[in-house]
Amino acid sequence: MIRSLYTRVVLIFLATVIGGTFISFLLAAWVLKDKLNENLQIPMIYFGRDVARIYETLPLDKANAYVKGMSLLEMYNVRFFDETGQYQSFGGPEGYKPAAITEALWSRVLKGNTVQANRGVVSTTLVGLPFTSEGEIRAMFIETITPTSNTVAVEFLLIFSIFTLVTGSLVILVATKFLVNPIKKLTDATVHIASGNFNIRLNIKQKGELGTLAQSFEKMTYDLKQVEQMRRDFVSNVSHEVQSPLTSITGYAKALKQMNLPVSERERYLDIIISEAERMSKMSDSLMKLSLLESQSQQLQPRTFSLDEQIRRVIVALQPQWSARSISFELQLKTFRIEADHDLLNQVWTNILGNSIKFSDEGDTITVSIRQDGRNVIVRITDTGIGISPEDQQRIFERFFKADRSHSRQYGGSGMGLAIVKQIIMLHSGDIRADSESGRGTSIIVTLPIRPPAGQDHSA
Repeated sequence: MIRSLYTRVVLIFLATVIGGTFISFLLAAWVLKDKLNENLQIPMIYFGRDVARIYETLPLDKANAYVKGMSLLEMYNVRFFDETGQYQSFGGPEGYKPAAITEALWSRVLKGNTVQANRGVVSTTLVGLPFTSEGEIRAMFIETITPTSNTVAVEFLLIFSIFTLVTGSLVILVATKFLVNPIKKLTDATVHIASGNFNIRLNIKQKGELGTLAQSFEKMTYDLKQVEQMRRDFVSNVSHEVQSPLTSITGYAKALKQMNLPVSERERYLDIIISEAERMSKMSDSLMKLSLLESQSQQLQPRTFSLDEQIRRVIVALQPQWSARSISFELQLKTFRIEADHDLLNQVWTNILGNSIKFSDEGDTITVSIRQDGRNVIVRITDTGIGISPEDQQRIFERFFKADRSHSRQYGGSGMGLAIVKQIIMLHSGDIRADSESGRGTSIIVTLPIRPPAGQDHSA
């Protein structure tokens, strides 16, 4: 089996061209056959009639002498048959062997018939004419000696076909190389990608399908590079987030082995171990939740409910967190009903409001508002806390991302909450963004369709 695409393309082309050229040659010869024969027969018949008039006018000896000196005998061989089958031959170079003429053929001409005998595929080279000389009927046969127009036409057609084949073969060798090179580059690129090297430049300038394929391939390579970077960041972040509580658990567990450890210290160490274990458990739950949301297996279960009432219930559920720090809420919530997944949106408001409470100072006020914009509802949750720097605002929805590591150590958290929020909003065909300034608070703006788009599949 031939594996090289270049070789296969060339061989297929050559087979196609050779076969097509051969078939075209035969068809052209067959189509032109009658026309070429007709064009050949006309001058031969005219020449034969002139010769016949000479023999009908002059005595046989003088006629023979006259015909023998005719310049057209350089092109034709002329034979005269009598009733006994004896013949005289004029014209033709030394050693020339004229075509054999059967008795049936010259007998037919002696009976007054004109005949044309075919020789070869496309040439008529023999014409038989009856004539009278000195009162005796004779048969005259004219045969071409030099190449006829038929032969020249066939030779031209054959040479043209050969040159066409050779020229086409040379062109296809170059064109196929031009065609196959980008595919070879793509093949080599896949090998590099398979080995983990995503820094690939194809430099394919062609347009059309190959150009589009190359552009799509480069985009795919870029996306794979991004995915690989995200994978590495994810592994690094998970390792970091898991290592910290494990280190604490291991350290305090070893400390508990001390026999003379006071009861109060022992209980404090146990509380720390329990807290770190719960932290790991929450992170594990968040990872599983986010994985489920991103796996496109999460089924939305939309129902119509009061959005303002849901947000009020979430605020009440979080009361232990905000009341302990004297944080208040300013609610601008009009009665508003929406069709969405109640439980998933409950998670959205819990995570966003939890962050607002966490990063607010004591005595601050958090503002929550709802307004309608066409077929969408916009929920805005604004705090006056530590804020987010402009360069971090686009990344706060990434998993494990913490805008300020120093603050993260102070406030805790795994950086998974907003990643889960964004995925839930995307499942609802909505949008979420942050509007913040360092030291001046943060606004989280959530846009949701009042009803799912018509025909939307409620599975992610």
